[in-house]
Amino acid sequence: MKQLILKVNPKDNVLVALQNLSKGDTVEFEGLSIVLQEDIPAKHKFYMQALLKDTPVVMYGLLVGKVTLDVAAGLRMSTDNLHHASEPFVFKPYDYSWSAPDVSKFAGRTFNGYHRADGRVGTANYWLFIPTVFCENRNLDVIKEALHNELGYSVSNQYKNYTKDLIKAFKEGKDIGEAVSLAPNTLSSQRVFENIDGVKFLNHQGGCGGIRQDAAVLSKLLAAYADHPNVAGITVMSLGCQNLQLSDFEKDIKERNPNFNKPLYIFEQQKSLSEPELIASAIQSTFKGLVEANKQKRVPASLDKLCLGVKCGGSDGFSGISANPAVGYCADLLVGLGGTVLLAEFPELCGVEQELINRTIDPAAANKFIHLMKSYSDSALQVGSGFHMNPSPGNIKDGLITDAIKSAGAAKKGGNSPIVDVLDYTEPATKKGLNLVCTPGNDVEATTGKAASGATLILFTTGLGTPTGNPVCPTIKVSSNTALAKRMADIIDIDTGPIIEGEKTIAQMGEEILEYCIQAASGEVTPKAVLLNQDDFIPWKRGVSL
Repeated sequence: MKQLILKVNPKDNVLVALQNLSKGDTVEFEGLSIVLQEDIPAKHKFYMQALLKDTPVVMYGLLVGKVTLDVAAGLRMSTDNLHHASEPFVFKPYDYSWSAPDVSKFAGRTFNGYHRADGRVGTANYWLFIPTVFCENRNLDVIKEALHNELGYSVSNQYKNYTKDLIKAFKEGKDIGEAVSLAPNTLSSQRVFENIDGVKFLNHQGGCGGIRQDAAVLSKLLAAYADHPNVAGITVMSLGCQNLQLSDFEKDIKERNPNFNKPLYIFEQQKSLSEPELIASAIQSTFKGLVEANKQKRVPASLDKLCLGVKCGGSDGFSGISANPAVGYCADLLVGLGGTVLLAEFPELCGVEQELINRTIDPAAANKFIHLMKSYSDSALQVGSGFHMNPSPGNIKDGLITDAIKSAGAAKKGGNSPIVDVLDYTEPATKKGLNLVCTPGNDVEATTGKAASGATLILFTTGLGTPTGNPVCPTIKVSSNTALAKRMADIIDIDTGPIIEGEKTIAQMGEEILEYCIQAASGEVTPKAVLLNQDDFIPWKRGVSL
């Protein structure tokens, strides 16, 4: 029989409904007979006992809020009766023990990746177009349409054909709704370059205007993408007069990687004869570069060469119970195998800071985390916001009532291993193990930042569904519930709903996720976000973004 409710941690004073419960039902749990005061939708929580106003509420064993009024046992937790609260945090010397999960099943396993000159191994082989300023976006769009269609990377043909059919039906006087249907996608041609996984374009709105600090951060971000192990070569399009000068970009590449040796083709429009000449030259040089990059082939590499970014977005009340812990188990497996894991989204670590500090090996890194969290929080408070305003309407509707509840579940993605380093935005991960990376919680800003720090795969959990991907880092979607996996099968790769149904354990799902990661890293399976060209890229300007 399917379990109806769940107590996540023995210290909790709330229960989670695993399926819809009705008002008036009596729930028996740990000697308590709890009469439900209202309908409790699946994913939502209800109070185990009557609580007086300002009483702390505990979930995941952590303070996640305080009740705003007297509440009865069996009442549903909501924004009407609970507000965000979290424990203060301070530095404490490292005193943490951890036993890695059994990795014997994966011992000696390899993935087939692209080996770079500096020893890193990519899970894909992309050519990258970078504009140093938004003025060049239009030129990138022209080049993208030409290259994607002719090289076999376009996924838009089904919509072009659909539009053509609509026009035809309209001209023939037919009923458009009955006469036209969307056909399955077919590429315009087979890929010209077998060993090139895609040509990617980093359109953005920066590089000039704003403040010079924004341009400086953007330069480091673009340099990080140029240096990414999944990138074979780069074509740079520059206007010439912008704040982000080519010399700054090239300097940032060399500072990041003094031995950088990838092909780097630079085109400056204000030095060109004409726009058509500029575009034609960029396409010709890139084509020659693709010919050379296509000579690279996948070669076996040990799993310690993987760098896994973990992310959640469109989260629901099951995310912290199924998908995130399963991804966390996968993360622990990879750490146990000598690999690297990146956990980011600092606004969604609010309330679990002390636990993370306690797990941080290096005191300097622990204090760096404290500084980054406090300064980030202060900047949000200064403009009348705060981490407590992070949960979206969709989060709240599906049971994530406070930021501390959301954060406690979100942190599960990182597993339980010690934290080896703390990285500011765009800083590269250089230490094997679990790293914390300062990014917003915003889906695309966070995935953009993880790739900048070196993630070669991203595991992206979701309970509500979100079509987010990354230009250079294959993004794998993991659903928290089976209903979502069935409804949005076009974007979901892995379903952890069997955990909620009691059919699989977190450990079993974690192992299945790592198996999928190995296949994706080898090019044996293609994540849905990659198939759909979901190449989302949003630089963080270091302003207030939650």
